[in-house]
Amino acid sequence: MTPQTSTAEKTEIIYPSSDGQPMADSTIQYQWIIKIQGGIDALFREDPNVFVAGDLLWYPVEGRPDICQAPDTMVVFGRPKGDRRSYLQWREDNITPQVVFEIRSHSDSQRKLDKKLTFYNRYPVEEYYLYDPEDRELRGWLRTEGLLEVIDPIQGWVSPRLGVRFELGEDGLELYRPDGQRFLSYLELDEQRQSFAQRAEQEAQRAEQEAQRAERLAAKLRELNIDPDSL
Repeated sequence: MTPQTSTAEKTEIIYPSSDGQPMADSTIQYQWIIKIQGGIDALFREDPNVFVAGDLLWYPVEGRPDICQAPDTMVVFGRPKGDRRSYLQWREDNITPQVVFEIRSHSDSQRKLDKKLTFYNRYPVEEYYLYDPEDRELRGWLRTEGLLEVIDPIQGWVSPRLGVRFELGEDGLELYRPDGQRFLSYLELDEQRQSFAQRAEQEAQRAEQEAQRAERLAAKLRELNIDPDSL
């Protein structure tokens, strides 16, 4: 007699690694996603148990592939770094991402943003930050007594989890590491690297010129029968 296979055994639940939506709707949104994700990843690069991801689908409930969200950046303390096709929470010691960032695009409706806030409230993140680069507006929520409460004022706010400080100026949002260094874009980092390289080259040239002058002086002293090493 052939053993019967249950429906549960025959049906494999698929958790897609893509929601079919683009990572960003504009260049400015994409630049901000990369800047924040990269900056936080660099901040915790020495800690093997801080996982940072950008636009990765997060499934909080096993057996419910319909319940998911893909934060523009999410930070998970207590989980190892490494590649993932998606964040399946039940396979990650059931640890919820503690900090999430969203960058508002021109196509995001208020209803869509409200649904995201509801999701992050229900599957309880500790800190949620929403930045609108077009209006240069930052909003934040901190979990207090079980609920995400609005952070007010947000200017100068320091994330309890990240230690990152948020400042809003005429040019928009600036993020600062605990050591005071500002988050930089890849282009700014490359410009900084080139500046360092140019200064190092100039210092090397000056050192070479000083060595040549010293050698010429030593040669002149020898012509006068003076040992430069005796001076």
